[in-house]
Amino acid sequence: MADRSDIRNIVILTGAGVSAESGIDTFRAEGGLWEQHRVEDVATPEAFARDPELVLRFYDMRREAIQTKQPNPAHEALARLDREWEGELLIVTQNVDDLHERAGARRVLHMHGTHLNAWCTACDARSPWRGTLIDRPACPECGEKALRPDVVWFGEMPYEMDRIFSALREADLFVSIGTSGAVYPAAGFVRNARDLGARTLELNLEASQGSHLFDESRHGPASVLVPEWVDEMLG
Repeated sequence: MADRSDIRNIVILTGAGVSAESGIDTFRAEGGLWEQHRVEDVATPEAFARDPELVLRFYDMRREAIQTKQPNPAHEALARLDREWEGELLIVTQNVDDLHERAGARRVLHMHGTHLNAWCTACDARSPWRGTLIDRPACPECGEKALRPDVVWFGEMPYEMDRIFSALREADLFVSIGTSGAVYPAAGFVRNARDLGARTLELNLEASQGSHLFDESRHGPASVLVPEWVDEMLG
């Protein structure tokens, strides 16, 4: 990344590795939260239809837990880049926590939803939500008891894909941070960006399934790599 002169528009994809150092479990790492629950039991529409109490209790616990966590240096560095970068910037996160925002980032898109919203399947409203859903509270907008976590489950379409692909088309640089390279469609973003002429950089704890697709791949903790990279970009 020595030559930054031709970079104006940046798209950043962040995954669980960015929040892991804040104490938020990763889905696929050894000891991650799927160790206690099968994906099929807590993260699909079919699971919610089959056993809504299990699913709501699981997400209530996650929602409560993330509110006790704090942004780490990787979140803070990306927030600094968001403040100071004069070109276009979009942070597309697969994470359903709010640590990017709490660190101060504003140009953030949650493609997998967020724990701190509840979605009403009756009126389609999304409401800020910090409490529990297990007791089936009424929707603040329509009054129906049809709230579910505003989180994209397996088998559902991620949010705002048109906006993401539009940003990728305009990107001069695509950066993937803390992702496994295993979950599509996000795992395909590097190919999209590369095919459209963008430079590509991976910052990850270890080689991902897609490391070979990037122009450059750096390995180490996000809390170290991301501040170093942001210093380079703003230097």
